[in-house]
Order: sequence, then structure tokens, then C-alpha cells
Amino acid sequence: MSGTEALPSSPRIKGRPRGFDRSEALVRALDVFWRRGYEPASLSELCAAMGINPPSLYAAFGNKAKLFLEAVDFYERNYWDAPWARMAAEPDVHRAIDNFFREAGEILLSPKVPCGCLVVLAAINVSAESGEVFEAVKALRLEGIGHFTRRIEQAIGDGQLPADTDVGSLAAVLNTLLEGMSIHVRDGVALAEMTKLAAYAVRLLPVSPVT
Repeated sequence: MSGTEALPSSPRIKGRPRGFDRSEALVRALDVFWRRGYEPASLSELCAAMGINPPSLYAAFGNKAKLFLEAVDFYERNYWDAPWARMAAEPDVHRAIDNFFREAGEILLSPKVPCGCLVVLAAINVSAESGEVFEAVKALRLEGIGHFTRRIEQAIGDGQLPADTDVGSLAAVLNTLLEGMSIHVRDGVALAEMTKLAAYAVRLLPVSPVT
């Protein structure tokens, strides 16, 4: 069944189960999507992990696509919004980038969340046929580049990076490193090794102009 197909209804079981915790259900769905990927994840696996039946999933989320998109939004808001905000607020661009990537490494390896970025790992093979999910995940990847772009432009304006810095390429490289760290997690990398990888991010910044 595709992510856009409605789930089967039941005349006897309707609505969400008593004591339904939406946040907990999303966390459990995140784990399934991370392990299986968006398209391979079946509705039966999702329902089993979330402790609900298909009609309840339909009543709460609509369909698999909408569940995935809400799970991704939950993941981004709860685990990544604050690090992005701290990167933007740190006055020194070198500390901003260094701190962000070190924190990102800790998030990617945290036992509290699926290992690795959901946007990269769960949706990396989403086909164009899953249009709503494909476009949403693409927008999130571009959003990461946007965060880096704004921080680099701010640093140029502050005189911390050369005026001729190739903003677009540097932002894309930093975002690619972040995505690569997510994939590396699947190989069982330890925090010490992830910290070494994260330390390379700040070295990608061009030499600051002499003041």
C-alpha cells in the first residue's frame, strides 16, 4: 500500500485507543521509519510499534505519508531546532560551526532518538511517486543548506570570513558533511570517532581576513 492510500476502515473500531500519547506514538513510528525507510515500512509494522490498530492510525494521522511527515516534523522540532538556533546566535562563526557539529554528533548518537538523521536515512530512497513525502524531505534538506548559508553570510558581513567566500558551495559542503555523519552512524561509529569527524567542519571555513 502506498503512503497516499487511505487505511482500511472498520465499523466496530473507531478513533484512538484510550490513553493514546501522540508524542510517544511518533517516537515509536520514528524508530520504524529509521530502521526500515519510508517506503519499506509497512502499516502493520507501524501499528505494532505504536500499539494501535489500523483504524486508530487512520483516525489519528490520516495515512502513512501524513504520519511520516508529522514524525519528521516532530523530530526536527524536538532535536534540531535548538542547535540551529544556537549556531545562528553564536557571534563567532568558528565557534558557531564547531559547536553545532559537535552537538550534532551527540544528537546522532543519542540513545533517546533513532541513530542518524531521519531525513537522510529514512527518506534517502523515497521515490518521486511518493510526491508529498519526496517534496517535503527535499525541502528539509534545502532548509539545512539555508541555515548554513545565512550563518556564512552573517560571518562575511561581520568581517569574519573573506568577502569572496563561495557561500553556496561552502553551505552545501557543510550540509553534506552533516548528512555524511548521519550515514556513518549506521556503521556503528563511536562518539570519540564522531567527535573527530565533527572537528573537521570548522576547518572547511576559509581563512579569516587579516584585520
